[in-house]
Amino acid sequence: MIDNRYLLLDTSLWAQAEHLTVTPGRARKESENPLFGEDLPWEVRHDNLYPNVIFDRTDNLYKCWYNPFIIDAATSDTPPAQRERGAYRAALARARADEHIRNHREMGVCYAVSTDGIRWERPELGLIEFNGSTRNNLVMRDVHGVGVTLDPSDPDPAGRFKAFMEGGVASSPDGLHWSPIQPCPEIDARWDTHNNLFWDERHGRYVGITRLSDGRQRTVGRTESEDFSTWTRAVEVLSALPDEPERQTYALIAFPYAQFYLGLLMMFDTATDLVDCELAWSSDTVQWQRVSPGTPLIERGEEGSFDWGCVYAGAYPFLKDGRLQLYYGGSDGPHTDWRSAYLGLATLRPDGFAGLTPASKTQTATLVTQPVLCSGRQLRLSADAARGQVRAALADVDGKTLADSIPVQADVTDHPLQWRDGQDLSALVGREIQLIFELRDATLYSFSFSD
Repeated sequence: MIDNRYLLLDTSLWAQAEHLTVTPGRARKESENPLFGEDLPWEVRHDNLYPNVIFDRTDNLYKCWYNPFIIDAATSDTPPAQRERGAYRAALARARADEHIRNHREMGVCYAVSTDGIRWERPELGLIEFNGSTRNNLVMRDVHGVGVTLDPSDPDPAGRFKAFMEGGVASSPDGLHWSPIQPCPEIDARWDTHNNLFWDERHGRYVGITRLSDGRQRTVGRTESEDFSTWTRAVEVLSALPDEPERQTYALIAFPYAQFYLGLLMMFDTATDLVDCELAWSSDTVQWQRVSPGTPLIERGEEGSFDWGCVYAGAYPFLKDGRLQLYYGGSDGPHTDWRSAYLGLATLRPDGFAGLTPASKTQTATLVTQPVLCSGRQLRLSADAARGQVRAALADVDGKTLADSIPVQADVTDHPLQWRDGQDLSALVGREIQLIFELRDATLYSFSFSD
């Protein structure tokens, strides 16, 4: 997004911190949720949905690719009134054992568009046959765990869209007409997740995120490629903590943001059979840290709601109309049971994935950053100080105070700080400086430099 933007949840940026805690943001759910559900003949069971949503500025259109089961004999053969809680696995086993059912399960990729991100159309594309007809919104079938991304780095128009899925990769000029899947056996993954990828501009390579497994635990795997053709063997980069044996890392949606990388982490609880979406971050996509393990970023709804059982974040969040858009698949039942699933939307304030807050309202918290390059005449803050205040000071690397700000006492985004001497930072541009923040009953999200 913005290269000189610093998110303060990045603890590698901290030189000294007192009385501070990192608190995940609270995503606000769209009042129109759910946006659509599994109500088409070839969308038998949305399952985890695995949505991939972008706003394509070329067409001024929201676009969504999602992964339902287009064949699920257990669901098709069991009327809703007969779907008893806890019986889905048994129905699957019966369908699998039925010699008259040649293919009891198959996933596909469906396509939807929207002009406002709320009301979605699932157009008849005429591309893929299903039950003797192409009057559907399918763009792929017999695929699993498909992540779709818009790739601005590829000069070839045929590679504008890219997909990463079980077994390989594919490309497309328009997101509708896809190349044959190129097998990538060298990745050697378990794959059973929302596979996703992005172009890492900082390191000049594609990063793919998938799943590994030791037979007992699901873990997050990472692979990379410089040419989208030859990939490295996937290696484990994230797993559950030792003190949470009943939780597993089911999926990680990873993406570059500001000075580092963020991840929307789906945590599967094998005891409750529920799935939560948490937040993680990394400085290099290899070493990941979770933010407040056990605290969701997108909360599940109350029992009976469309997203009570599972939340599967989409790839990828993006900023639109002043809010971060986080699309997700929500399910009204447990992971391995009967459930209906839907597309949902939650939003966050800009840079609002997580913020720094004082450990208590009565304490003044302090953060001293590592030296950073002053790259603009203005220092801007995103913070919620409506009930308290945030003050900033600048120092050189030897600790000498260079500037002191007028406190911020409002809820602000990219707010330019005013300095007590009335000057800007022109004299400091190009120098390494340290920032000292004091927080009182406030949350600080990010800072950036600008001209």
